[in-house]
Amino acid sequence: MSIWGIDLGGTKIECAVLKSAEDPSVVIRQRHDTQADQGYDHILSRIKLLVDRVSTEIGERPQIIGFSTPGSIDPGSGLMKNSNTTALNGKAFHRDLESTLGIPVKIANDANCFALAEAKMGVVPDECPEAEVVFGVILGSGVGGGVVVNGRLINGKHGIGGEWGHNFLDASVGECYCGKIGCVEKVLSGRNTEQFHFEKFGEKKLLKTIYEEHLAGSNADSSYTINRLLSNFGKAISVVLNVLDPDVVILGGGVGNIDLLYSQGVEEARKHIFNPYLETDFLKPKLGDSAGVFGAAYLVV
Repeated sequence: MSIWGIDLGGTKIECAVLKSAEDPSVVIRQRHDTQADQGYDHILSRIKLLVDRVSTEIGERPQIIGFSTPGSIDPGSGLMKNSNTTALNGKAFHRDLESTLGIPVKIANDANCFALAEAKMGVVPDECPEAEVVFGVILGSGVGGGVVVNGRLINGKHGIGGEWGHNFLDASVGECYCGKIGCVEKVLSGRNTEQFHFEKFGEKKLLKTIYEEHLAGSNADSSYTINRLLSNFGKAISVVLNVLDPDVVILGGGVGNIDLLYSQGVEEARKHIFNPYLETDFLKPKLGDSAGVFGAAYLVV
């Protein structure tokens, strides 16, 4: 039976239909604009329009759909929280989706769907097919993560499974957008790393440029910023390693493209784990920006 997934973002909604869980070849992919600035009810109507279009295209209607969202459903209240598509926050999005579409839906945040997709049909089956515990990392404009154990997503009691980006790391960086002090995201995200560099050295540069200057050995200030990033990555990820002891860590997001995370960053992590050696595989993702919609499809399996 085909499996359906939808990746809901702030600017676009994408739907993918895969042939089956066992054969995840793509039957169809379509996307259109979210138009989130027109409000909550309009977002729901845009989702329905996309599902109707895809159904017409392939001559089949879904029995259930998985959704990757930029936030999480609170298990206690049933309301959306922590979404940067702010029109969704505080809304009974799960219930309203099922009412709008007339079918059951499964929902997980985008970091969880990234982890699930890479564990099911991405780099893990290719590189570590025997892996039992997978931690998928998002290192981009924000920092998030997802946990997959024996092929199943661990959502958690409060719907925050894998949210290492809001563990405490360094009080000196001040308040995070979430209201807490010193979060991992406030230290390691791309935008916050760029902001640190600007505040310390008075140079407004993209992280890509800072990293290139570090590799070239042409700018001591850039090297300071990159070494800070790698050191703090090691401290932050070591907490996850000590708690989960995963077989695999997958580094996604724009910051995850920094190759030194896989060597110097891992060596920094080794210094802080409760073991004399570190054998966890740190891998680059395979699926790119397809991970969200593919992971959403696997929510229904």
